[in-house]
Amino acid sequence: MTTPLLAATELCKSFGRLPAVNHVSLTVAAGSITGLIGPNGAGKTTLFNLLAGSLRPDSGQVLFQNQVITGLPQHRVVRRGLVRTFQVARVFSRLSVLENVLLAAPGQLGEQVWPLWLQPQRVAQQERQLRQEAMDILASVGLAAKAQDYAGALSGGQRKLLEMARALMTRPQLMLLDEPAAGVNPTLINQMCEYIQAWNQAGITFLIIEHNMDVIMSLCQQVWVLAEGKNLAVGTPGEIQTNPTVLAAYLGGGEEEQK
Repeated sequence: MTTPLLAATELCKSFGRLPAVNHVSLTVAAGSITGLIGPNGAGKTTLFNLLAGSLRPDSGQVLFQNQVITGLPQHRVVRRGLVRTFQVARVFSRLSVLENVLLAAPGQLGEQVWPLWLQPQRVAQQERQLRQEAMDILASVGLAAKAQDYAGALSGGQRKLLEMARALMTRPQLMLLDEPAAGVNPTLINQMCEYIQAWNQAGITFLIIEHNMDVIMSLCQQVWVLAEGKNLAVGTPGEIQTNPTVLAAYLGGGEEEQK
């Protein structure tokens, strides 16, 4: 079998006496678009936080590119090529759209003292290259015309696109998207799906939490289902749509998800 790009094994995380993630395992194949679904309270966002390094698991292991990343701080996880977005987009409102993207560029020489003094031409050349790369990414999400606008002036859907653009600037191998379609109008959702498919074809792997089943079923090759902090099912979109256990979990609802 091909080694998965991401593999989580028996992950556990509790808050007090409440087990938010309870012995959850999951794999994501390189080059895939994989879905993660479940009713409210299933532990999806907590699982994302464990995978991305913003939470440390109580037990279990996360492998990325066949290397252990369990418990690594988030910035080190990003440097390895795994980056995530949030259900409510996080942008720097008082910076321009372009500046928001440039902040995410790795290995900026201008952040170091000695290159600024000893290699100013090299620093300036890199800044020009990064600026062009950022503009190309903004063009790929339809935000190039707003590059100089304050990020705080963007709509909710545009902020989500900006957050994706900033994630792309890190040059990731795997992007974790937390409800990219939430609060977004249908036209922009369709555009967003097209962007995700294009980026996937360019070599980026995706793991997506989403309550919009049309998005999950149209994008994903494999879907994992959580319920009450545990693995419930895994399969193709067609298999998940007809799985009686999954249907019962959704019809039964759930409590507010632990973040």
